[in-house]
Amino acid sequence: MHDDSAGPVGTDNAGDAGELRVLLAGDHFVRNDLLEDRLRQALPADAAARLDVRSMTLPWPMVPYGRVQEVDEASDVEDELLAQVGDVEVAVTQMAPFTRRVLEAAPSLGLIVCTRGGPVNVNVQAATERGIAVCNTPGRNAVAAAEHAVTLILAALRSIPRVHASVAAGEWRSDLYAYDECGLELGGSTVGLVGYGAIGRRVARILRAFDAEVLVSDPFVAADDLGPGVRLVDLDTLLAASDVVSLHARLTPETENLINSTTLAAMRPGSYLINTARGGLVDDQALAAALHSGHLAGAGLDVYPREPIPAGWPLLSSDRVVMTPHLAGATRQTAHRAAELAAASVAAFLAGERPPGMVNPEIAVAG
Repeated sequence: MHDDSAGPVGTDNAGDAGELRVLLAGDHFVRNDLLEDRLRQALPADAAARLDVRSMTLPWPMVPYGRVQEVDEASDVEDELLAQVGDVEVAVTQMAPFTRRVLEAAPSLGLIVCTRGGPVNVNVQAATERGIAVCNTPGRNAVAAAEHAVTLILAALRSIPRVHASVAAGEWRSDLYAYDECGLELGGSTVGLVGYGAIGRRVARILRAFDAEVLVSDPFVAADDLGPGVRLVDLDTLLAASDVVSLHARLTPETENLINSTTLAAMRPGSYLINTARGGLVDDQALAAALHSGHLAGAGLDVYPREPIPAGWPLLSSDRVVMTPHLAGATRQTAHRAAELAAASVAAFLAGERPPGMVNPEIAVAG
């Protein structure tokens, strides 16, 4: 194991020439010690013995990510990365900016594994042009994100932030037992899931354990691909019938502002909106208006159109919105699972097999 404690961005080199040169560009969430441990476990003993591991610790999440040259959601360490990639054959990272400039400085690089659901911090087109395989780790945070979505549903239905603030202020409000002040039970409620991928499917299983009725709207899912007690409907039917609408769709040009003034008006009066997917799925001004008018009873949000949230954002002052700072996937198990999935991709690639999570399958993998 290598010591990365020299600072927010530090490097360590080990091994002799001729060994398998691997760069671990972890951070303070998916850490290098986790990555190296899982990698050594996943490889055959002879391959593990050949590892020449170099590591650099990126400053995320202590320092927010952003756009770096042509890639997005990356740590601003392009120059530091350039100094490390010269003879590296395999790179594993979550936030390192693999820009065209970095890739051009890495003539030996054959594989980049990005420990996240989408490799937005990698210029995949430039990597493909250079014959570099790029993998992601889909599903790494499905358990965490699903549990967080259900947590937001429960917190919104029972107004947990509002009543917590009341108790913390020294109040003991018996008037909260009044019918109009009471929340809803999840059991017996109808919850509509917009999107039915790995996270949506797990949310559905949890909701069924609460005895909720589950509706799904997803154009890429067939009716016979649903679990027990889950029904496929069109979006209009889902919005009109659901007590809670929870978003689990990808952000695409087609889904941007999917929840807008029109779709919000189509939701059942007194219902709740939950978003743990992407902020761009929701028109936040329209959501603020729907909450202010009372058409929606509440919302639970983990993602926002602009992050960090700007001062004066209209929903910041609402006591009917439960907010968390894009933490749905942040569990220790997610970090471990990301390392395990990354190690499996590296092991497959080195064995001449097509690695799981490969996003540019046109790249040939040597046998």
